[in-house]
Amino acid sequence: MNQTTLHYDIIIIGGSYAGLSAALALGRASRQVLVIDSGNPCNKYVKRAHNFLTWDGISPNEIRNKAKEQIRKYSNITFLDGVANDVSAIEGGFEISTEKGERFSAKKLLFATGIQDLLPEIPGISECWGTSILHCPYCHGYEVKGKKTAVLANGIQAYDLCKVLTQWTNEIHLLTNGEASLTEDQINKLKRHNVRITETEIAAVKHEHGQTEAVHFKDGSTLDIPVMYAKPGFRQQCTLPEKLGCRMTEEGYIEVNECKKTSVHGIYAAGDNSSQSRIISMSVAAGSVAGMMLNGELSSESF
Repeated sequence: MNQTTLHYDIIIIGGSYAGLSAALALGRASRQVLVIDSGNPCNKYVKRAHNFLTWDGISPNEIRNKAKEQIRKYSNITFLDGVANDVSAIEGGFEISTEKGERFSAKKLLFATGIQDLLPEIPGISECWGTSILHCPYCHGYEVKGKKTAVLANGIQAYDLCKVLTQWTNEIHLLTNGEASLTEDQINKLKRHNVRITETEIAAVKHEHGQTEAVHFKDGSTLDIPVMYAKPGFRQQCTLPEKLGCRMTEEGYIEVNECKKTSVHGIYAAGDNSSQSRIISMSVAAGSVAGMMLNGELSSESF
C-alpha cells in the first residue's frame, strides 16, 4: 500500500444529513471515521426545512452546520472538503482517491452521496426550483396550502401526487407538458376531484426572483400560478457504488436492505441515493441505522 494512504475504520462519502447522522453514531462508538464532503447537497436551493421535529422552519444549511459543530467534538471523526473520484477494492477493504490526488483506505464504506435532479430544460424552472417549484407537499405544502397549484408531471407519478395534494388545495392543474400517459380510470378520477389536465407543451415559466407567476404554453395560452410541484428525473451524484458492483433498482437508486447494506459486502448506502423519501428526518434515521450497523459488522468481524 502506498505510504501516503491514510487508513480509517470507515469512510463516509457525503456529509449531509445521512452522512452526518452516521458519523455521529460512529463517533460515539469510537470508530476512526473520515467524512469526505463535496458541499453539494440535494436540497441546496431550499430556504426552509420542514417536518423535522425541533427544527421545523430552519434553513437546511443551519441544520447541517449545527450537526457538524456537534460532531467535531468527537476527535475520532475527520472531515475533508473534497470530491471522491475513484475507488478500488483492496485487501481488507477499499481505497478512495480524491480529485486532489489524496488517497485513503478503510475497512468499510458508506455512500451518503444523494442524487442530482434533472430539471426540464424549460426557462424559469431552475430559477424557481426549491422556492416556488417544490418536490414534496410534506416538506413544503403547509406554507402554500389553499393556493392555486400546478403539478408538472406525467403518468403514475402525476396521478399519485395530485391525489395527495387534494389534502392541501382544491384547485390543482396537472401539466403533462405533452400527451398525458395516464389511464382512462386515472383521468376520470382526477376529473371527479376537479383536477384540470393540460397536455399543451410549456414554453416558459414566468417568475420574479424565483417566485412563479405564470406558465406560458407553446400555443400562446397562459396559466397564472403561484406554486408548482414537479417530479423531475434524477441521477446519482456519485457513480462509485456502481463501479464497485453495487446493484441498482429499476428506478435508479442504490439497492439496500433494512440495515442499509448494499449488495457488496462492506459497502452501505443511506439517504436520497437509496430512498425515494426525500425528507430530512428520514435521511437522518437512515444514517443512524447505517452507522450502528457498520459498527456492529466491524465488531462481529473482530470478535
